[in-house]
Order: sequence, then C-alpha cells, then structure tokens
Amino acid sequence: MPPQPNDRLQGTLDLLVLKTLASGPMHGWSVALRIQDVSRDALLINQGSLYPALHRLEDNGFVSSEWGTSENNRRAKYYRLTARGRKQLEVETQSWERFAEAVSLVLRLA
Repeated sequence: MPPQPNDRLQGTLDLLVLKTLASGPMHGWSVALRIQDVSRDALLINQGSLYPALHRLEDNGFVSSEWGTSENNRRAKYYRLTARGRKQLEVETQSWERFAEAVSLVLRLA
C-alpha cells in the first residue's frame, strides 16, 4: 500500500509546529487546526502525534509553555517559540528546502 499523505508528515511535524508557533503563542489544538487550515486540509495532525511533538520540542528548549484560558474559556497549555526554537526553525527550513529541491531534481529526471 502506498504511503498516505499523513505518513509523510511525521518527518516534518516538528518543522511545521515550529513554523506555526513563529506567528505567536497557541494552545496545542490551535496549532493542529492552523496547520490543517493553511494546508487546505491536506495535512491533518492527530493528537497522538501533536502532543508528543510539542513535548519533544519543549524538552529540547525549542518551545516553552504556560497555562492559560482558551477562547472556549477552558484551561489550556499555550506554547511559545523560544530564541533557540527560532534558530532551529531556520536550520530545519534550510534542510527541508535542500531536501525538497533534491527530490524535485530526481522527479524531473524521470
């Protein structure tokens, strides 16, 4: 069975989360909804992937978090990109762009 679009997403999830948080603090589910919205529903992030990614990014010092109140008046953890996370976003963006260009070159050959 060929890979589904979300199968390809796993390797780029950290990059997508970092890029999304670059626009400002968000609670976890808002991050997933924003990625889905910007990708025109092509990228659907499930909670089982999103929250481990957010915790991993926090453990690495790329994001920080604090508790706040969501737009639904519920308690939610808000994530914010750190200075270290901004640097990581640059590194991962450059890496992704090199990778995408390499794949594009191979596809053009075929």
